[in-house]
Amino acid sequence: MSYGPLMIDIAGTTLSALDRERLRHPLVGGLILFSRNYESPGQLAALCAEAHALRQPPLLVAVDHEGGRVQRFRDGFTRLPPMRLLGNQWDKDPQGAMGSARAIGFLLAAELRAHGVDFSFAPVLDLDWGHSGVIGDRAFHRQPQAVAELAGGLIAGMAEAGMACCGKHFPGHGWAAADSHVAIPVDERSVTELAPDIEPYRRLRLAAVMPAHVIYPQVDSRPAGFSPVWLDKLRREIGFDGVIFSDDLSMEGASVAGGIVERAEAAWRAGCDMLLVCNAPDAVAQLLDQWRPQPARAQRIARLSPGAPAVRLTELAGQPLYRAGQLVAAELAAGAGGGMA
Repeated sequence: MSYGPLMIDIAGTTLSALDRERLRHPLVGGLILFSRNYESPGQLAALCAEAHALRQPPLLVAVDHEGGRVQRFRDGFTRLPPMRLLGNQWDKDPQGAMGSARAIGFLLAAELRAHGVDFSFAPVLDLDWGHSGVIGDRAFHRQPQAVAELAGGLIAGMAEAGMACCGKHFPGHGWAAADSHVAIPVDERSVTELAPDIEPYRRLRLAAVMPAHVIYPQVDSRPAGFSPVWLDKLRREIGFDGVIFSDDLSMEGASVAGGIVERAEAAWRAGCDMLLVCNAPDAVAQLLDQWRPQPARAQRIARLSPGAPAVRLTELAGQPLYRAGQLVAAELAAGAGGGMA
């Protein structure tokens, strides 16, 4: 069985009979976890092991685990700083900040992999224009050079722990004020004005990219994740050859494409390789029953599977880069007054 094009979620901390049935479906290739799926380190490891054992090749188990506000697993994990704190360090010491980013990237990925999670949707490459509350301190910086260099450090650390990366949200969610979870954001800028936001995607070698549920009407009337114009630009002009993930198709920002089947088909035709459907079990059921995408694109998805064995949890403390990451996280938290939300 190859990787299917859907990444879906589950309700609880263990797999139900329905979960197992759905995760074995040929259209499914991945499982995304949320805070509700986490109870303890041992429970998470058992859940990931069971999910991986359902089929071959094993499902890709993923999570949004960036740091700051977006860290799904907390008790038993190191609290990761919001990326803005690395940007603040970059303003004073760029080389030191890139080293810190590498250590944080290793810490992030090594802890997840030690518990059985394959992949995190990180890093955020959006520029902090000061407009978007949903992005805010998730962004490294306002300057594209700083974002590219810090994200490059984070990606290098993740890679050393055996984890691929996903840059988001192409071509940039930092200008539009609305939150695509509950609204349909619009960015009225031209391609020329968007050039700084796109620069990190040009400079970095990314394994995966997630487009924004944002409409850029001077380029296309469709949100970027449903836009063949934007995804062709990503492939042909920027030269990206990795996996394109849709953002969550159950979000309000995706509603312009219609119902869930229409959303999936629009994202697929635009060029997305893997589609996320979260917090919408009825929509998953509808897709598994009705959607028949052609052709399959499983080969790209397979590249995201970890290549090397994970460092065991009991051995992490002996990894110098892991200890460095813990120290950086503690120092950044102290410098921020301990206020890492």
